[in-house]
Amino acid sequence: MGNDSAGKDKFINFREHARLRIPVPFTCSIARKGVTRWFSKDSLGIGVVYDVSMKGARVSSEASIKPGDQVMVTLQLPKQLAPVAVERATVRWAKEQTFGLEFMHLTFTGALQLKRFIALHAIPSV
Repeated sequence: MGNDSAGKDKFINFREHARLRIPVPFTCSIARKGVTRWFSKDSLGIGVVYDVSMKGARVSSEASIKPGDQVMVTLQLPKQLAPVAVERATVRWAKEQTFGLEFMHLTFTGALQLKRFIALHAIPSV
C-alpha cells in the first residue's frame, strides 16, 4: 500500500516564527549584557547575520561567547537608517564561530522595524 503523502510529513517545522534566510548578509554589533559605564561599553565585536526571525538570529563572529551568555545586539538591517536594538539576547548554541541567538527583549521600535523587514523579504528558509 503505497501512500504518496507519507514522505510529505517527514520534515515538520516546529518554529513559531519563520526564519528568514538573508540573501545578502548584514552586520551587527555585539556587547556583553550587564552593567556598563557610559564611557566604556563591554563590546565583544561585530558579526554577520545569515538568517533572522522575530525571536532570533544565526550570527557568525569572532566574538568570544558561549551558550548561556547574555548579550546586547544591534542589527544594521539593509537599507535602514536606524539599527534594531536587541536589549537582551541569549546565546543558545555555538559551533566554531557561528552561534544562535534567542532574542529575549527587543525595543518596541526595534520589533516594528524587524517585523517590517521580515515581511518585505519573506521567503522563509526550510
